[in-house]
Amino acid sequence: MLNVELVFSLAGLLAMAGWVTLLLSPLSPVWSDRIAGLIVPVLLSGGYVMLIVLYPSGDGGGFGTFAEVTELFADQNALLAGWVHFLAFDLLVGAWICRTARREKIKYWAVVPCLPFTFMFGPVGYLLFSGVRFAARNPVVGSFLSNAERLEKT
Repeated sequence: MLNVELVFSLAGLLAMAGWVTLLLSPLSPVWSDRIAGLIVPVLLSGGYVMLIVLYPSGDGGGFGTFAEVTELFADQNALLAGWVHFLAFDLLVGAWICRTARREKIKYWAVVPCLPFTFMFGPVGYLLFSGVRFAARNPVVGSFLSNAERLEKT
């Protein structure tokens, strides 16, 4: 019998360690990339595979209609696997945001608000960061958001 509460808590703690690493990423970007961008998502993804293989949901449900998805996630094993799936992929998006911001020389303070939104509401954080990236390319706002050197027209 799977202890869903224990697995839920362990997965949440693991994901939280990844998010804390991202918040501290300016201190050690290499370790942030390794921990939050690789190690933790791989562990969560492995846990996800184990959940769907060793503890499959019941016979009901599927992905063809909204009613089937509702029925599928009524099963606690499927719901737990879905939650671990969200934890892994939201963390991957958060790690991508940090790597992209460093590569594009976007100031970290402009990235920090995107991370909790990505953690709590995945696509909202991604959309917010997309707006930050767009603004950082703007000649007027860009110098405020970016450390990148701007070429001036002569």
